[in-house]
This record gives sequence, structure tokens and C-alpha cells, in this order.
Amino acid sequence: MGDWLQRFREHRLAGLVDLHRSGRPVEITPLERHQVIATACRSPADFGLQRVLWDHAALARAVMSAGLVRSISPRTVGRILQDAEIKPHHVKMWCHSDDPNYQEKMRAIVDLYVRLPKGQPVLSIDEKTGMQALSHRRPLKPASSCRRPRQDFEYKRNGTRCLFACFNVGTGHVLGRCTTRRTREDFLSFLDEVASAYRQPKVHLIMDNLNTHRDTQQGKFMTEWNQGHGGRFVFHYTPTHGSWLNQVELWFCVLSRRILRYAEFRSPDELVAAIERFIREWNEKDAHPFRWTYDGLPLVR
Repeated sequence: MGDWLQRFREHRLAGLVDLHRSGRPVEITPLERHQVIATACRSPADFGLQRVLWDHAALARAVMSAGLVRSISPRTVGRILQDAEIKPHHVKMWCHSDDPNYQEKMRAIVDLYVRLPKGQPVLSIDEKTGMQALSHRRPLKPASSCRRPRQDFEYKRNGTRCLFACFNVGTGHVLGRCTTRRTREDFLSFLDEVASAYRQPKVHLIMDNLNTHRDTQQGKFMTEWNQGHGGRFVFHYTPTHGSWLNQVELWFCVLSRRILRYAEFRSPDELVAAIERFIREWNEKDAHPFRWTYDGLPLVR
């Protein structure tokens, strides 16, 4: 503190300016740092590059070629971007729903989840398509000391199957059927099975907007099916790009993690048998409602 006061008494405000320091002189000026950051926030196409995303080397070449920076290394570019918390090589996906009734549809489904109607089952229904029966040249090697499980990269495709599934939101029990296709006829046939399992006077079905799930200009398929079952079913369709509202998707994730992702299936029949065993075991031992919370606007009935 004494040195600063002495400098101020002798030179006034000019004495408070930093003096020349020892060591290597600054190579990248503040203006050049800002040019690197500004360039990272632009598209590589603006600089005539045939690429979509920046990497450090390409960014360094671009700012030097454009005369924005005299000289800079990819490592220095990386430090500048790290300090600025900019990651132009990382992409985060997003999706915006253009459904004009998004809030109305979303709140109606969430209301069912957080306040299950007494005596009225709430069933989440969808299909998991394109499930592949894959086999590998070598079996999966289990984990060992300091080594994760390993799986051979080469695989063989042995066919695909589709799974129609109904998840009971209140109990966690699952009703499923594997098919070779996912046509409207297959879907309505599966709904007949659901109707036989749930005979309550009123049943809520939550589905997405796939054309096989709802009436179209070609016919009132769902309305006619419901009338054939006494009009007991109330259809709730998720808004567009709102599949996260369908709880059966959570169960599909469990199915994929436990048996589909790394298992060996030498034929579609083996795949179907494994799925059917998993459903039976789930219903006998693991069935439970998913913990669903909602922190949005108050729900008003």
C-alpha cells in the first residue's frame, strides 16, 4: 500500500498505471481475444469453409486468414473459448411444439397423473417399432477389475419386431404384444386385448398423434372401435412433440437398458421370447408406478 501512495504523491493519477512487467510480452491482445470469441459464435460457412461446426484448429486458421488475429495456436484458441465458456463443437438438441392447444392437452394429461381418478384406470399406450434382433460374433464379456464390460463391435441383423405396450399409470403393470407390423389393424387388435383386461365403466387412454391412433378423414376408426366397446374409453392425445408426457416411454427405456441394448438374439423369435419373459417378470416382481411430479402452473379443474 505504501508504494502505491508514494507513486500517487509523486505522479498523481499517472502513477497508478501498471508498470512494465518482466516475462514474455502479451501475444494476444484483448481485441484479438474478442475476435476469436466473435468468430466462434458465427458459422464456418461465413468464412467459406465446407464444415458445419468449428474445431480449435479450424478456428485458429480462420481468424488468421481473415486478418483478425496476427498469430494464434489451436491450444490458445481452446483456452480463450474455455475462459468464455463457449463450446462451438458441442450441439444441444431442442424441439418446439407448434401445437396451438399444447397447454390444454398437456395440463389434462398431467392432471390425470397427479390426481388419478378413483376407479378409472389411466393407461399409457404406444408402440416401440424397429426392435432389432442382433447377434454378435463373440458374447458380451462381463466386467472385471478396472475394466468395463465389453462387446464385440461386429454384429448381424436377424430381423425386427414391433411391440405394442400398455402401461397402467396407477399400478405399473404392463400389457404387451409383439407383432411384425404396426398397422391400424394391429393396433386395434391390441386395443381389443386392452379392453378385455380393463372392463371398468370408464378407462382413460393416453396416446400420441400417430395416424394409426386417431380418426382420420378416411374414417372414424377410433370412434367406431370405442362405440363397439360401449364408449367406455376416453382418449387423451399428447400435443405434438410431447411424447415425454406418455409414461410408457419411460418403461420402454427400462426395457432397452435391461435386455435390448446388449443382449444376443439369433432370430426374431428369440427377441419376442425375451420381451415376453421380461414383461412377465416385470409384472410379478418390479411393477410400480413411476414417480411423476409437476412444478408448473396450478392445475384447475
